[in-house]
Amino acid sequence: MACRERACQVAGEGALGELAGFRRDVYRCLWRRADALFETLDAVLTAGPVPSLPYLSLEPVLRRGHGMVYQGLARGRIDEEALRELLVAWRPRDWPLAFAVDASTYPRPWAAASPGREWHHHSCPGSHGSDGAAVAGWAFQWLAQLSFDPDSWTAPQDQVRVGAGDDGTRQAAVQILAHAVRLRADGETRIPLYVLDAGYDEAPLTWDLREHLDQVQILVRLRNDRVLYRDPPPRVPHKAGRPRIHGSGTDRFECKNPVTWGPPDQELSVRDDRYGQVSVMSWSGLHPRLFCRGRFAGFDRPSVIKCHLIRVTVTRLPNGRRVPGPLWLWWAGPGRPDLGLCWRAYLHRFDIEHTYRFAKHCLGWDSAALRYPEQVSRWTWLIIGAITQLRLARALAEDHRLPWERRRRAARLTPGRVRRDFDRLLALAGTPASPPKTTRAGPGRPRGRTSTPAQRHDVIRKAAQ
Repeated sequence: MACRERACQVAGEGALGELAGFRRDVYRCLWRRADALFETLDAVLTAGPVPSLPYLSLEPVLRRGHGMVYQGLARGRIDEEALRELLVAWRPRDWPLAFAVDASTYPRPWAAASPGREWHHHSCPGSHGSDGAAVAGWAFQWLAQLSFDPDSWTAPQDQVRVGAGDDGTRQAAVQILAHAVRLRADGETRIPLYVLDAGYDEAPLTWDLREHLDQVQILVRLRNDRVLYRDPPPRVPHKAGRPRIHGSGTDRFECKNPVTWGPPDQELSVRDDRYGQVSVMSWSGLHPRLFCRGRFAGFDRPSVIKCHLIRVTVTRLPNGRRVPGPLWLWWAGPGRPDLGLCWRAYLHRFDIEHTYRFAKHCLGWDSAALRYPEQVSRWTWLIIGAITQLRLARALAEDHRLPWERRRRAARLTPGRVRRDFDRLLALAGTPASPPKTTRAGPGRPRGRTSTPAQRHDVIRKAAQ
C-alpha cells in the first residue's frame, strides 16, 4: 500500500509539472495583452456558469477590471501558428492517431453591427432567437484528437473560421494538410486518420487531397441511398466514341440494393461490449459520377475519384437506443483501410459533439457578446486552451461530486468534474502572468464629443454568393 501511494504521488508530481509547463508555453504564444488574456483563461477554468464576459472579472484569478477582459480580446494578439504547434506537441500520445473535423455555429442573431454573419443550421429551437432551423452567426471548424475510451474527452488541436463565401470542404482539406505537416514535424511517423460527417462532400475532399493521400487518411459518412460505379469493362478495339469512365448495369453499386454489392474485398466481425456484434465489410475501386456536380460542373471530362466503401452494422446501441440502419463510409488513403480502426474512429467522432456542448454550456463559449469574428477567434483559442488544461489536470483532480452523482475514479473524471477542482490545482501550478500595475482612472470621453451609431451589416445569404 505504501509503495502504491508513493507511485501515485510521483505520477501526480509529474502531471503537475506538465500542467505548469503547458501554461508557461501558452503564455509565450500571447503577444499583446498577454496578462489580460491569460488571466481571462484562468477565470474561465475557475468560474461557475458564465452568463457574459464581465462576470469573469469577479473571479479572484482575474486581478484586473472587467474592461480588461474585452480589451484583451479586442486588442490582444495570439501567435496562432505557434499555439497550433504547441497543441500538437502536447497531444495525448497514448490515444489513437484519429482526428475529428467538424464545425459549430457561434450564434449572434441580434448583433446587427457584426460583419460577416451568415445563416447557419441550429439544432435548438428557440435558443438565441432561432426557429430551430437557422440562426445568424459565424461558423468555426475544430479539429480534435479522439479517444477510444467510453468517455467525453477529446483533444482539440486547431480551429479556423469558415467565413462568408468559404467552402467548408475545401477549408477542411487545408486544415487537414496543415495538421498532418505539424504531426510529421513533431516526429510522428504513423499516417493520421481524419473523420468527417456527411456535411462534408467526400469527392471534392478527396480531390483536394489527391496529391497527399499517401500521407493522410480520410473517412466520411455517406447517405444510405448513394450509387457508385465500378470500372467499365475493357474497351473493344477500334470502337468509335469516347471511352467510358464508369461502368453500368452490373457495374453499379447501390447501397440500398444488396444484389449489386458482390463479394467484399475485406471483412471483419468482432464482439464489442457496447455495440454487440459488429460487422464491417469493404469494397475497393468504387467511384461516383461527377459530371455536372458542384465544383466539377465546369470539367470537360471529370477525373475518376476512387474510394474504399465501408459498411458497418451493429446489433445494439448504448443505453438501449434503437439500432439504426447500416453505416456507409467513404475511405481514401494509402493501401487498404484498417477496418477495426475505421469503425471505432467514426463511432467516436461524436465525442467532438460532447466537446462543443461542454464548451458552450459550461465554459460559456457562445455566451460572449463580441462584435467582430476576430475577437471570437481569440476567445475560441482561450476555450481550447482551457479544455487542454483540464485534460492535463485529470490525473490530479479530486472528485467533488454532487449528492446525486456517482462516485468516479480519478482516471474516469469528466471535464466538468475536473473543472470543479481546478481552483485548487491552479494555486499549485502557479501563473506566469504579471500582477497588474497601479493605475488611475482615465480622463474619459472629451467634452462635446458624441458617439455615432455603429455601422449595420446584413446577414449574408449563401445562395446569393
